[in-house]
Amino acid sequence: MSLVAVPFYQKRHRHFDQSYRNIQTRYLLDEYASKKRASAQSLTQKSLTQQLSSQRASSHTSSRGTTCRLCAKRVSAEEEEEHESKKRYRSLVASYGEAKRERFLSELAHMEENLHLARSQAREKLDKYDIQQMVESKLAWERHAFEERISRAPEILVRLRSHTVWEKMSVRLCFTVQGFPTPVVQWYKDDSLICQAAEPGKYRIESNYGVHTLEINRADFDDTATYSAVATNAHGQVSTNAAVVVRRFRGDDEPFRSVGLPIGLPLSSVIPYTHFDVQFLEKFGVTFRREGETVTLKCTMLVTPDLRRVQPRVEWYRDDVLVKESKWTKMFYGEGQASLSFSQLHKDDEGLYTLRIVSRGGVSDHSAFLFVRDADPLVTGAPGAPMDLKCHDANRDYVIVTWKPPNTTFESPVIGYFIDRCEVGTNNWVQCNDAPIKICKYPVTGLYEGRSYIFRVRAVNNAGISRPSKVSDAVAALDPMDLRRLQAIHLEGEKDIVIYQDELEGEVQIPGPPSNVHASEISRNYIVLSWDPPSPRGKDPLMYFIEKSVVGSGSWQRVNAQTAVRSPRYAVFDLGEGKSYVFRVLSANKHGLSDPSEITPPIQAQDMIVVPSAPGRVLASRNTKTSVVVQWDRPKHEEELLGYYVDCCVAGTNVWEPCNHKPITYNRFVVHGLTTGEQYIFRVKAVNAVGTSENSQESDIIKVQAALTVPSHPYGITLLNCDGHSMTLGWKVPKFSGGAAILGYYIDKREVHHKNWHEINSSPIKETILTVEDLTEGSLYEFKIAAANLAGIGDPSDSSEHFRCEAWTMPEPGPAYDLTFCEVRDTSLVMLWKAPVYTGSSPVSGYFVDFKEEDAGEWKTVNQAITPNRYLKVCDLHQGKTYVFRVRAVNASGVGKPSDMSEPVLVEARPGTKEISAGVDEDGNIYLGFDCQEVTDASQFTWCKSYKEVADGERFKIQTEGDHSKLYFKNPDKEDLGTYSVSVSDTDGVSSSFVLDAEELERLVALSNEVKNPTIPLKSELAYEIFDKGQVRFWLQAEHLSPDASYRFIINDREVSDSELHRIKCDKATGVIEMVMDRFSIENEGTYTVQIHDGKAKSQSSLVLIGDAFRAVLDEAEFQRKEFLRKQGPHFAEYLHWDITEECEVRLICKVANTKKETVFKWLKDDILYETETIPDLEKGICELLIPKLSKKEQGEYKSTLKDERGQDASVLEIAGKVYDDMILAMSRVCGKSASPLKILCTPEGIRMQCFMKYFTEEMKVNWYHKDAKISSSEHMRIGGSEEMAWLQICEPTEKDKGKYTFEIFDGKDNHQRSLDLSGQAFDDAFAEFQQLKAAAFAEKNRGKVIGGLPDVVTIMEGKTLNLTCTVFGNPDPEVVWFKNDKDIELSEHFSVKVEQAKYVSLTIKGVTSEDSGKYSINVKNKYGGEKIDVTVSVYKHGEKIPEVTPPQQAKPKLIPASTSVLDQ
Repeated sequence: MSLVAVPFYQKRHRHFDQSYRNIQTRYLLDEYASKKRASAQSLTQKSLTQQLSSQRASSHTSSRGTTCRLCAKRVSAEEEEEHESKKRYRSLVASYGEAKRERFLSELAHMEENLHLARSQAREKLDKYDIQQMVESKLAWERHAFEERISRAPEILVRLRSHTVWEKMSVRLCFTVQGFPTPVVQWYKDDSLICQAAEPGKYRIESNYGVHTLEINRADFDDTATYSAVATNAHGQVSTNAAVVVRRFRGDDEPFRSVGLPIGLPLSSVIPYTHFDVQFLEKFGVTFRREGETVTLKCTMLVTPDLRRVQPRVEWYRDDVLVKESKWTKMFYGEGQASLSFSQLHKDDEGLYTLRIVSRGGVSDHSAFLFVRDADPLVTGAPGAPMDLKCHDANRDYVIVTWKPPNTTFESPVIGYFIDRCEVGTNNWVQCNDAPIKICKYPVTGLYEGRSYIFRVRAVNNAGISRPSKVSDAVAALDPMDLRRLQAIHLEGEKDIVIYQDELEGEVQIPGPPSNVHASEISRNYIVLSWDPPSPRGKDPLMYFIEKSVVGSGSWQRVNAQTAVRSPRYAVFDLGEGKSYVFRVLSANKHGLSDPSEITPPIQAQDMIVVPSAPGRVLASRNTKTSVVVQWDRPKHEEELLGYYVDCCVAGTNVWEPCNHKPITYNRFVVHGLTTGEQYIFRVKAVNAVGTSENSQESDIIKVQAALTVPSHPYGITLLNCDGHSMTLGWKVPKFSGGAAILGYYIDKREVHHKNWHEINSSPIKETILTVEDLTEGSLYEFKIAAANLAGIGDPSDSSEHFRCEAWTMPEPGPAYDLTFCEVRDTSLVMLWKAPVYTGSSPVSGYFVDFKEEDAGEWKTVNQAITPNRYLKVCDLHQGKTYVFRVRAVNASGVGKPSDMSEPVLVEARPGTKEISAGVDEDGNIYLGFDCQEVTDASQFTWCKSYKEVADGERFKIQTEGDHSKLYFKNPDKEDLGTYSVSVSDTDGVSSSFVLDAEELERLVALSNEVKNPTIPLKSELAYEIFDKGQVRFWLQAEHLSPDASYRFIINDREVSDSELHRIKCDKATGVIEMVMDRFSIENEGTYTVQIHDGKAKSQSSLVLIGDAFRAVLDEAEFQRKEFLRKQGPHFAEYLHWDITEECEVRLICKVANTKKETVFKWLKDDILYETETIPDLEKGICELLIPKLSKKEQGEYKSTLKDERGQDASVLEIAGKVYDDMILAMSRVCGKSASPLKILCTPEGIRMQCFMKYFTEEMKVNWYHKDAKISSSEHMRIGGSEEMAWLQICEPTEKDKGKYTFEIFDGKDNHQRSLDLSGQAFDDAFAEFQQLKAAAFAEKNRGKVIGGLPDVVTIMEGKTLNLTCTVFGNPDPEVVWFKNDKDIELSEHFSVKVEQAKYVSLTIKGVTSEDSGKYSINVKNKYGGEKIDVTVSVYKHGEKIPEVTPPQQAKPKLIPASTSVLDQ
């Protein structure tokens, strides 16, 4: 192959070689070559034809001879004419061929010219393409550097502007954005993407040189909305929005529509109404949740005026910071409510939330605290998750992450933190630090420029790692200095361009050194270096290299030798503790390295801040029923303090719980969620980035109660009686006493037409009823009342109704008053009231109670018959419904005036409702008790029987301490039966009742008697226990015995004392009293009793041992005594027992104890010594005897004996009967589990199926099945087995024997089965093999054979006669042939052969000589085959020593196969 220089472009484009010629061109070239060859051949043929024709003509002329002249002339004329015509023809043919050839050559030349031109153009284009590729590849890194230099996130230069237009006008929204790559802009209308195709002609979107326009054509009223534009590229996303309000010329005819305006837009041009009155109807309260849960804070409100199009501005704040919507936070306002929803709570969300309704008229707000507890840790004892994760000082490859530490109240302290990062758009979290960082700040390096990242932090303590914190906001790794390097240049034509300052520096190649190198952050683990970029810096991308040097060493070490730094920040780790360092920075680009910067002053890695000191004095004060205000002094050293954690503890428990889960920055905190009436202690610790301080001193114990305030106003002022000159008024006590007892009431009055109020009483009155004197008859009066306590006088009540001063003369009674409710449960309540002051013409005989639902119109009567009591339990109410009630008094004249309608009552049990409990105290006194944790200093427990107040007296005693109150019965009897109730004042209706019936009273009285006449409780009654030596121990155990307790043992009514016969003792610490009798005999039959006295308490327990019970104890004691004596010498710890090994062997086992070297151990069977291969090792304590193959011959009595000078012992096991059967079953279990699958073996008799096992005996319970039918052994199917297998023989099988065969072995519990399907091909193959074996067996039976008589070696002396005789057999009779040295023997007088009865054959050699020595063979054969036997004859001479030969043996036959024809038959 020739070596041709390949063009350079072909090195890159290998397919551009000579094969670029297409098929058509190659076809034209081939056609041209073929035509050229054809033309050459035609010319050769023509020349040959001309030569031959000329030769023929000459010969023809010579042969013709002479002719006449006329004929010759005529002939010559004709020849000339013919010659001319041929000449013309040849000329025409030649000219035509020449023209055709010239035309073809012209076409070919033109085609070659075009082909050459195409090849030239193709080569030129390829050269240009390759040069372009080379240029692009050469400048690829320069383009990348250029793109990196100009790449930036989108930035809005001119934002959208809001518009208000009239209907049918067009609106044009414009904004300007820059960024590289060019941002993609999308337009939204109220968060819905605007699609031009959806409404053709409605919207027109344009984009020219960074100016983006949205035009709304002929806007209508529905186009009123908030429009947003979002610009996005690979480096970030920005947005801008504006409001478009479309107004109609007659706006009053159409309703206004609400428009969401961006924050910061002026409201005056859009909102015509500037004042709103806001009234909160329902408010969110203090809320407790866990991390990961959801919660919604919601307020319902009434806003006036209610304008659909114009609404006040709703703002949510957390700790005075405006809350914005996010992935986890959603806001809603409308339909009279405002809500803030959290889809997944984090501890970052904890804080004081405030809802503010803002309008020109002012601000209405409501606040409540949201507590977020730690989620359950992944590992028990692990700390909570860190919080408030923030990113600072982000740059191209560097960012500082800060966070706040969790509160570790009961967990072990935090020892460090792990920081993880994740690239936005992926879910691949990478741990940033290998070892835990101890401070709450970490510089993350190694970021990729232009990419966005999120971060999270995990805390570590000795128990494990916490859950990860809430992820941070995404931060982009970009250089903020890029914007500072931008510069606007004004050009002619009022145009500005924005360029980098680098472009004005000229041709700068190597950058200058960085400046202002300093430590921006110093800690014990790292130092963060910062510097200013070099000036000039050049257009090429910059990199920085940091070098450090230990002060005084004089050598510099490159810090970032492996990685280049692109940010003007770098965190230096791995600094020596206590060493001072100096640093310098070098800048570099592709052209080279700058000079080093100025050296920094010496810097030492050390913590610049320390853990804060503990806060000062902690004060706790009352706030509400469930909260306490905690205040403390700030710590003396509060360096960069992050906040405080507050812990609380129930007094006396020392179990501390966190009160807040996110640090608070102020030194006052309201702790919510406490239990009313419980006593608490508080402590505080300060937190900064380094850690938490020591705990402060604990506060004083404080009881959770509401703070003391003035009482609320009384209510329900009712006119109870009037005589024309005076009025009797009644009212209800305030709902809240203010935390102190009500000292009295002040009443004011005025006539309706007067403006001034007049005081009725100058000193407070304690009752809730008052008769007002000196009134003017016929005048209208109104009253108001105020309550007073230690804190002062509360607000007065609302003015009463107008009461006319007219004397009451009606015969019916006046109204009942002071309607109160107690024991409000889910479907019932108890109502109480006071009797009317005005009774009418006759005394009040009873009352009717009416009720209805709050919004219903018709009253319903609870009781159909009047009730004489001033209380009534109303049942069958609906849970969750609100009812109102009234009472009507009845006398002989009829039903009186109804009482005022009660306040609405919600029928629903309060959470944590408690009931009255009945019990007996330590002294045996019966009481009813009630606990109320909501009590205040002003609360009082009021006990009632049948809802009439009871007090201390002859029958009852009331004892109240704190939040516990008890009603004691002094002499309980049947008169005390009834309904008892208790109510607690100054609470939210806390009350309960208890029905004391005869059965309950009987139980309490019995319990009281037990306490007053106590018995000593026993853990166990008197029982006995037999010791190893045959001793009998009688014992009992009391629950508790004091040191002064006494006891005595009584046997058969006779007290026994401690002696050698009866050893008695008592352990009063455990309450065990026992008596031990060393020798228990027949004389000890009887009754045993123990009596105990301990102060007032006593107890007695007896045990009767008579008859069979006594004999059982006596026999057991005697047995234990004998056992003890037996165990003094060698003995069996475990008697003989057996098991089956995995090899199906019976193993006899016994355990021996207390043996020594002289101890003799023997195995015996039926009292005969049983020899074993190995002697048992008594030191191991276990002796074993293996019976390999168990059968009936192994039955018998097996005994093992131990004997030495100390004594002897024996153990016997009889293997017979049930024991033997159990052994067989156990062996069956082992064999059944290890049995092999059924296998087929063909025999001459038939087909045999066999199952191999570790051991088989016919005594095992086995069965064979054919097609699920049990098989019995017969001539056709024989069942048997050997030690290794069980088999089933099918003799002379037929088609009926096909089917599934199953072998089953039963082990006493389970059946072990093995199956085989003998049908189809399996049966055919087995049957064919059986036929072959049967035929072979028949041939073997009938072939010729030597039955016996011939030895293998014969020794005989020369001259003797040798007679070789044998018996032969065969059917038919075999043919017999004798050979000597494999040659036929010729019969003679010397050799003679005799055959008698066709079976006795002999060979006789007379006068043997040495020549007769050799191998003699007899060949016996018939048609079924035969055999050949060799006999070696050795002849020795007379006088010679008889040769030593091995003793003669039976000669071994050699088989002779039958003929092929016979075998085929």
